[in-house]
Amino acid sequence: MAERSLRGVELALGFTLTRVLDAPRERVWREWTEPECFADWFGGAGFDVPVESVAMDVRPGGGWRATMRGGRDGGEIRWAGEYLEVVAPERLVLTMSDRPDDDDADELVTVVLRDLGDGRTEMVVAQHGRMRPQDYERSQSGWGVFFDRMAERLAAA
Repeated sequence: MAERSLRGVELALGFTLTRVLDAPRERVWREWTEPECFADWFGGAGFDVPVESVAMDVRPGGGWRATMRGGRDGGEIRWAGEYLEVVAPERLVLTMSDRPDDDDADELVTVVLRDLGDGRTEMVVAQHGRMRPQDYERSQSGWGVFFDRMAERLAAA
């Protein structure tokens, strides 16, 4: 699968974020692939992701889902997607959408983890799809908040 193609459609818009985390690559991998870990960092301040709402079948073709609750209106966001590539503990490619019944709403997320030695990991996360540019600005900001929480979790471990 092409890095910026989803179901044969070229994905022109998106962004890439890079973080260096003070944790071994295998530990960062678990943040992405274990429901208890994922539920704690996905969502950020003002949101809650109940661990019982998270399901992960981490294999190519397997699905995932999570429900985020909170925000200003106290509403719910139901996230879902499919794992397209799984190369533990270095590469994860998945789709994600807050409108799971709309195939045109899927975003492609690629996570690459590189072992830097000394218990540190470089995490590169790219998101591409068909959202509007201003939606990518919000999404990039949101991922930044999520990754701050992930870094806190890893530092406390």
